[in-house]
Amino acid sequence: MDSAPEGVDPNVPNVARMYDYYLDGKDNFAADRAAAEQILKTFPHTKEGARANRAFLRRAVRYVVDQDVRQIVDLGAGLPTQGNTHEIAPEARVVYVDYDAVVCVHGRALLARKDNVDFLQADVRDPDALLDRLDGLVDFSRPVAFLMLAILHFIPDEIAYDVVTKLRERSAPGSHLVISHAVDTTPDTTPQALEIYKKATASLNLRTREEIERFFDGYELAEPGLTVPGAWRPGDTDLFDDNVTFGYVGVGRKL
Repeated sequence: MDSAPEGVDPNVPNVARMYDYYLDGKDNFAADRAAAEQILKTFPHTKEGARANRAFLRRAVRYVVDQDVRQIVDLGAGLPTQGNTHEIAPEARVVYVDYDAVVCVHGRALLARKDNVDFLQADVRDPDALLDRLDGLVDFSRPVAFLMLAILHFIPDEIAYDVVTKLRERSAPGSHLVISHAVDTTPDTTPQALEIYKKATASLNLRTREEIERFFDGYELAEPGLTVPGAWRPGDTDLFDDNVTFGYVGVGRKL
């Protein structure tokens, strides 16, 4: 990426653009690449973890569509890459949400001619404003799937649980929640990663397995429950090391 849109500081590492770099994308600045390389020195399997997370996204989206969900809200969608949600579920109404201007510029350019897809610039950390803006784009009287992949660990506790609760309360029975979330797997080196992300657009908030499972209060977890990405309903084409993981994933159905 050569130039930044108005209002975007290319010198501050951005978590979405760092994730794009982990996926070998091109929509990132020098500051993003430098910060991502620091993370890779501490956690050399980060790229594999990002790809495993992306593979989980594909399987989870196919799963919720199989449950007759035809509305999907992809929260913290990040920069468009291969295997986007609307490509996996072309029959569904898809709303991408991100607060980052670069993400939204690229997303809207990519999706300009898609009738059943919208890209909304909004901050998930303000769930009331988010839900107001989703009203009209999503029919909350019908089931909707909220995708929260690799986003909740960038939201502090005092906000994160409230966000998920409000999404659940607003959605109809039969709605789904899809989560992937990082955990502290290497206590000796984790402080280094936390310091890197403190200098980026969002700090990292790692949680335990039990703390992640709390997000599914009011939901029934689909088999195999909360597990590592590679173990969640793997397909024949998912060729990655199950031992390389950044955390846990799960899909829940609102009762």
